[in-house]
Amino acid sequence: MAERPPTISTHVLDTGRGRPAEGIAVTLYKLGDDGRPIRVAQALTDADGRVADLLERPLVAGHYRLRFDLGAERPLFEAIAVDLRIEDVSRSYHVPLLLSPYSLSTYRGS
Repeated sequence: MAERPPTISTHVLDTGRGRPAEGIAVTLYKLGDDGRPIRVAQALTDADGRVADLLERPLVAGHYRLRFDLGAERPLFEAIAVDLRIEDVSRSYHVPLLLSPYSLSTYRGS
């Protein structure tokens, strides 16, 4: 059986509404040596609030940014960006986002 390539994934949960956040635009950028973001991929969260894989090419070490466009209908936050440092390209990275009307939380998932 072939080994699966590493992924960068996310899961967005709307804790204020008590359900997954469907239809959130998530964009993955690789940050250049000058800090300039270079778009790698973009996807919408599915009905379960997930994007299973944002990589469209092999994972390389470096700095990345996940941008979540939450939409103007949110009471406070319209977007959030999370910068990641990826050193181990042999493993996958899962970055969940928990949102409520006036707070956000993220962590390194499994």
